[in-house]
Amino acid sequence: MNPELNVRFWELDLIRGVALLMMGLFHLVYNLEYFAALSLNAHTGFWLYFARATATIFLLLVGISLTLSYSRAAREGQKGNLALKYGKRGLTIFGWGLVITLTTWLVLKDGVIVWGILHLIGLAILLAYPLLQLRILNFVLGLLFLALGIVLKQVAVSYPWLLWLGLTPEHFYSLDYFPLLPWFGVVLIGVFLGNSLYPQYTRKFHLRDRSDFPVIRGISFLGRHSLAIYLLHQPVLIALLYLLGLVDTGFLTLP
Repeated sequence: MNPELNVRFWELDLIRGVALLMMGLFHLVYNLEYFAALSLNAHTGFWLYFARATATIFLLLVGISLTLSYSRAAREGQKGNLALKYGKRGLTIFGWGLVITLTTWLVLKDGVIVWGILHLIGLAILLAYPLLQLRILNFVLGLLFLALGIVLKQVAVSYPWLLWLGLTPEHFYSLDYFPLLPWFGVVLIGVFLGNSLYPQYTRKFHLRDRSDFPVIRGISFLGRHSLAIYLLHQPVLIALLYLLGLVDTGFLTLP
């Protein structure tokens, strides 16, 4: 195997790690508002845009990472195995999304996560696979899906069956909601960026290696374990708030 194909692009791990820290900060604010009834305005203003920026970074990195794994497999002559690989990866992440749906349905009174970011990422991996060799078309499609998402947000329906697409019933509420439109558009723009900035698993721009700096190394470690941290950080945060006496157990539906 070519040693160059074992190299990780440290800047992507760093950016993903920063996004995880942003996510943790937002969820801390959100938890204090939801569970401790503090008025922190997590749904509006600065924190709303902060959360959207965090999600955008994550989803752009999903698209970039898909192109990296695709181009690495192409250079290794293993493209034939990619459909199965992406299928397993997408279904695994979607499955974790279903676990979160079940957990929130059992535990919370309202705000059940029926279509959160893991559901979206799982489906996006499956849908993006046929498009991974394309560049400009992904940018165009990404902008189109963003525009369609804005349009669909203005439409209310009386049924929940198209929540995954972006059509919501009136008064729909969820703690985490990332429909295919517009957010799949962000993933496709990430594919465009990946093919533009890292063609054939090579960095197209010059960047000095700063990966040995202690702070960067620590944040990059988080970025390399993003799924595990995503799954664990909320239970840890809620447990800490509970130990500090800041969580009212009245939010539970279990006796």
